[in-house]
Amino acid sequence: MGKNRTTSSGLHSHCEKCYNQHCKIPIDISNSCAFISCRLNCGAAFHLCKEDEHRLLCPKETVPCLNSGYGCPMTMTRQRLSKHLEVCPASVITCTLEWNRWPVNEADTAFYRNALQDPNYMSQMDLAMALRDQKLLFSSIQMKTLFPELIEKTEEPEVPLDGAVGGVDPERWESLNLNPEEMLENSLNGEEVQELTQEERLALAKSKNVACLENYGMWERMFAKEKEGCNQTVKNLEDKSCSIKNKEDPRVTPQNSHDDIAITGLAPWQDGVLDRLGKEVNVAEYNMYLVHNGCMLINFGQLAACTPKEKDFVYGNLEPIEVQTVRSFNVPKSYRAKRSHLKDPSQIVKKTHQNVDTSDLGIAIEELPKANEVEATLLSALERELKGHQICETVGTDGLYVDIGTQTYDFYSAPFNSDASLADVVEDQPQNLHVQIQTECVTRRHNKSCSAFTYLCCHAFRRDEYPWHFRNVHGDIQSCLTGWFLQRCPLAYLGCTFSQKQFQPSKYQATVSYDTDLSTFILRPEVTASLYKGVRIANSDRKRARNLDSLSRLPFEILQHIVSFLDSVSLGRLSQVSQLMREVCSTVLQQKGMVYLKWEKKTYSHGGFTWRARKKAWEFSSLFSPVDKWVFDDMPPMAEHLKVCPFYQKEIRSEPVALPGMTDLQERRGEFQTLVNSVLTTIKAHRE
Repeated sequence: MGKNRTTSSGLHSHCEKCYNQHCKIPIDISNSCAFISCRLNCGAAFHLCKEDEHRLLCPKETVPCLNSGYGCPMTMTRQRLSKHLEVCPASVITCTLEWNRWPVNEADTAFYRNALQDPNYMSQMDLAMALRDQKLLFSSIQMKTLFPELIEKTEEPEVPLDGAVGGVDPERWESLNLNPEEMLENSLNGEEVQELTQEERLALAKSKNVACLENYGMWERMFAKEKEGCNQTVKNLEDKSCSIKNKEDPRVTPQNSHDDIAITGLAPWQDGVLDRLGKEVNVAEYNMYLVHNGCMLINFGQLAACTPKEKDFVYGNLEPIEVQTVRSFNVPKSYRAKRSHLKDPSQIVKKTHQNVDTSDLGIAIEELPKANEVEATLLSALERELKGHQICETVGTDGLYVDIGTQTYDFYSAPFNSDASLADVVEDQPQNLHVQIQTECVTRRHNKSCSAFTYLCCHAFRRDEYPWHFRNVHGDIQSCLTGWFLQRCPLAYLGCTFSQKQFQPSKYQATVSYDTDLSTFILRPEVTASLYKGVRIANSDRKRARNLDSLSRLPFEILQHIVSFLDSVSLGRLSQVSQLMREVCSTVLQQKGMVYLKWEKKTYSHGGFTWRARKKAWEFSSLFSPVDKWVFDDMPPMAEHLKVCPFYQKEIRSEPVALPGMTDLQERRGEFQTLVNSVLTTIKAHRE
């Protein structure tokens, strides 16, 4: 009854326009159908033919998550989709907070030399984070970018010509070495000339030794063949022109036709071809003609082999050229520099071109000290970062004056591999800290998008976890790390490495630390020693639980209840303890985990490729338990440390110090100007 549709939309003519919730129209097979209510009891009423459309909007219809294409496996009623998106495991946000960290200044090396000598330096949050950023910095700096002259020179393998595919035997080159005039004469007389294969032609074209006599003969032979083809073309044109002109004017002879073509044609051997090209074609086509037919133009005398400088280029019209760099700008002869920063031209010091090096030091090159790889590389990278060019790069001050400078380095580890980074160079050296422990969020003048000194957080979180991560990690800890969360000795600039943590969560006992594996800050709870002791078990269970710890001996249901209270970072660590704990943690993946698609690249036989999502990957984020409020930890003040600080040196003076006497001040009181005296003097002068 509901399948007899009459309209193009698939609905009955009455049902298509009926929106009455209490429609009482009788059933008509050609006009209307039965009026029903929603089978899921959502409260909607409609005609039977509209049931499929209602299922697309019914709030109680079971549908997959909107992020099902990104890995979310959950299904729910449509009315719960919006609430589910807040905690959807496939709704993942990547933190894009950036910060800068600059190399250490030469005047502040005392602290950084002593920082890594402490055996517990990794427990200090700022040092651990600085070492992580330094590792990323060293891996991103490529030595060939900063020091291309110190890269190992790799010899290109020579292409074997004898017996190789596409090679030409040198002996055959000599046997084919003919005089160009002889080759041309033989070809015109119909004599056979030994022909090269396509592979031999390619090998000859790729050969770098084109100046040798053997190759010269081959090149001339190739051009002679082109000339022979041109002669045949001219012959065909002459025959065609003669036949056409004979039909139009019987008085025209073939000889006259040949003379006209020789005068008006554009072949390389015809007289005046360059003059005609200069008038008929543009500059680009003219230059292209010279490139392809230059050798033939020289052979036929149309173009000189060594032209004077003033005839090197032919301009059809002059066009403005964009000046991209100072070096691409040719200064006109009539130009005279007017340097505004030279105030008195009569006192200008005469400048001369002079090479400056280390020869005036009187020291041999072998005796010069070697440069430090890390310091020199960071200095060069910093110069390129802030100034936008290499150290001592050639710089043009104006159109005439150019400052030329070069900077050379001599390293112990040079030359470097072509793909070597700074991390590869210092791999065998002892670890040192070369970047500042202070970070900078508001950057200086440089491009952050391609900066080597800019670092990203790049941690992924669920949508409901991201606000707590940004607040606790970046807003509370990282931005307030220096001087607040981590208080260092005031004499740290002298080399003191003492520090203490000041804050902890208000609701539970935990300390903030930096996890090098996760590259982020975490909370480490303070667990009492009694919880580490084993628990008693029955004798019947001793054999089964002999190799298990006290936590693993608990029933699976109790373990599930325990992990429901853990945060994401704790669940991630617990899942790596054992297979049992991994199974327990997997039960809360949909509630506290994240899912993303694992993409794999598939390459086809024809060379194309596509990316396909092969499987889903589940993991826990690095979020610790949210902290609403931080409180000061119970610790002694920094003054207690200063009493025993080895860098705090007291200077006790036992000799008396001369102070100004009170009697002298009373006698000289009139000499001092006070506010009252100034006001009285002003009033007195005004009255007078």
